[in-house]
This record gives sequence, structure tokens and C-alpha cells, in this order.
Amino acid sequence: MMSLRLRLSLTLGAAFALIWALAAAWMLSDLRNQMMFSLDQRLVASARMVAGLMEQLPPVPSKGEGTHFSAEQLNIPGGMACQVSSLRGEILARSHSDPGQTLEAEKMGFHDQMIDGAPWRSFTLARGDLRITTADRQIEREALNMSILLAASVPVGVALLVCLCLLWLGIGQGLAPLNRMRDALMRRSPDSLEPLQVQPLPSELQPLLDTQNQLFQRIGKTIERERRLTGDAAHELRSPLTAIKTHLQVARMTEGAARDQSLARAEEGADRLHRTLEQLLLLARVEGSLSFDDGVQCSAEQVAKLAIQDAAGGDRERIRFEVPARFSHAPVQMPAVLSIAALRNLLDNALRHTSGEGPVELSLQTSGDRVQFVVRDHGPGIAQDDLQHLTQRFWRNGQSTGCGLGLAIVQAIVQRCGCTLRFDSRPDGLRVELTMPLQPV
Repeated sequence: MMSLRLRLSLTLGAAFALIWALAAAWMLSDLRNQMMFSLDQRLVASARMVAGLMEQLPPVPSKGEGTHFSAEQLNIPGGMACQVSSLRGEILARSHSDPGQTLEAEKMGFHDQMIDGAPWRSFTLARGDLRITTADRQIEREALNMSILLAASVPVGVALLVCLCLLWLGIGQGLAPLNRMRDALMRRSPDSLEPLQVQPLPSELQPLLDTQNQLFQRIGKTIERERRLTGDAAHELRSPLTAIKTHLQVARMTEGAARDQSLARAEEGADRLHRTLEQLLLLARVEGSLSFDDGVQCSAEQVAKLAIQDAAGGDRERIRFEVPARFSHAPVQMPAVLSIAALRNLLDNALRHTSGEGPVELSLQTSGDRVQFVVRDHGPGIAQDDLQHLTQRFWRNGQSTGCGLGLAIVQAIVQRCGCTLRFDSRPDGLRVELTMPLQPV
């Protein structure tokens, strides 16, 4: 793949060369026009000068082959021809001796003509009874023009090459901070997550460095979270596995009611282990990049009814669901499985902390494009200092019998789907407000 330096150099160099080429073509075209104008003015000046000399010389015979003057006698510049003729077309004088080189003098002013197969540029001036014609060869004019254009083109070409070299060096110098960042990354160990330090750094690259360091920070937090999850999960899973093994050993050594009781407790431990594993898998999926969008859309009322149906065992009968008289039937703007799981975990937590047959209240209300689920239990409540720990993994107070993952899953769903979660501990129980977005109608 082409390097960034080479790509920038080719792109900017091509644009730079094109601009210089257009400017040089414009300049050389204007220089050529000015050169041709100057040569034409030289013909005019020579014709006027010859006219002035002819007025000072003795009268030239009006018949005959004409008097021959040298270019020096008529003060004609080298390479030019001059001819003096009468109004009747008789050649009275000329600066060249070749009879075949007769200049056409019928037209006044500038005229292009062919003499002996060669193009000439001529100028004819009428002065009294005389016509003075000066001319020079086009090939000599072009040769002079080319030499001047070449002399003007060489500095332009050299300057263009120097500018391209400076452009290459300048781009290399400008990309040097990127090379320093690359070298710093290559020198790092594979497991290093320390912030990258590259100084000095242009202001345009500072956001890139900040983003890179933020990525390292997020990766570090993710790795730390996974390590903590692995450690906590190993600890939490060890307890039910040990209990199951112990009860099975007791059942193997006993008979009758004691054996049945040990098997029942082993089954309870297996159920607890199963719930813990399901919660761990759900938490890993929610915090990961897996998609939950199955195309199913549920309204807030449907989410509440499905969450009540999935709530723990026969305790769902203790849930009192209040539906307002007027509320929005718009679908919840998040995967249905996540919205149901979040509300179900809140209901399970409320049922677990409400003693006896105490009820758990669930109400909902809509406001604009948001729906709010309010879950209220009648348990002992939570100390204010412990509210900040409710959504931590495997955190439980002394009275909890759960695995400590339910509210952590709710918090992960809230962060993923743009919801809000608020806890309000009161003397008569805990009040939890879960707000979800609704799809625009």
C-alpha cells in the first residue's frame, strides 16, 4: 500500500505542478506576444529611420534596377531587409542584392509573405512618393523567440523541482509526530495499558492521542472487570457446588427422611447454580457486543405483563400491577428481551426482600417519549450508604438470598439501551424507578 507521505506528495505535487504549468504557459504566451510585438515595432522603427535617411540623400533615379545599399548604410539591423519603391512599383533602392528577393509593397502596414519558399514578416510605410518596406525572416524571429522562451523556462523548471523537493521534505517533517507515535506503540509490551506519552505533538494529533489513551483506559477497565467477574464467579459457583457435593454424600450415607432432605437441598443448590450461570451468561451478553434485536416489539404494558409472568415461581401472584387510565401504547425503543429481563430482575429483587406474603407494587406512567416503571416492595429498605453498592456484581446485604447479579444486569441494560435507573429507600421499603425510551409515534 502506498505510504501517506508518498500519497500526499503525489497529490500536492501534481496540483502544485499543474498550477505552475498553467502559470508558466500563461507567462510564456504573454512573453511570446510581447516578443512578437517588439519585433514588429523594430520593423516600424527601421522603416521610419530609412524614410528619414532617404529624405537626406540625393534623389534616387526613378528608373533602372535600383540602387543597392548595404544594411550598414541604411542603419538596418542584421537579418533584416529593406526596400524603397515608387508608387508605380519600381524598386528604387534596397539593402539586398538578390533580384529574386523582391518585397511586396502593395499593402500598407504589416504583411506576411513568402519569398523563395521562406516566410517573411514585412511592414510597408508610405512617405510622399516612396514606399519603404522592411522585413525579416519568420524563422529568425521564431529562433529568437525560442531562445528567449528557453531562457525564461529554465528558471521556472528549476524552481518547480526545488519546490517539489521542499514539499517532500516538509511533508516528511510534518508526519514526524505520527512516526514517533508509531515507534512508541511498537516499543510497548503487548500487555501494557499505560497512557501513551508523545511530546511534542501538534494540536491536530492531540485528539488522536487522547482517543488512543481513552481506548487503553477502556480496555484496562474491561480487563479488570472480566478479572473481577472471573474471581467472583469462581467464588460464587464454588459454594453451591460444594453444598451439592456435601448433600449428595450425606444422601449416599443415609436412608429415609434424612436422605430425601439431603437430595432436596442438593436440588436447591443445583437450581441456585443454574440461576447463577444464567445470570452470568446474560450479563456477559449485555456487556458484550452481541445483538438482542429479534424484531419483536412490545408496548410498556406488554413488557410489564411478560415480566410478571417470568417473575420467581408462584410469588408472581403477590405482584400488584396498576395500569393508568390513559397511557401511550407505543413500542418500547429497545430489544424486548432486555426490557423484560430488566423489569423481571427488579420484580424478583422486590419479592425476595418483601417478607411473608407482603405485596409488591408495579405501576407505569408515560411522559412524552419515555415510560417509567415503578417497582415498590415492603421490605426493611436499604441503608443510604449501601445504595451505591446495589448494582455491583455479587454484592449482597446480610438479608439477601440471591446471587447478587440481578441489579448488576439491570444496570448493564440501562447503560446499553439509554435508560435511567433510580433507587429511593424509604422506611416502609425500597422504591425503584426504571425509565425506558419509547419509539416515536
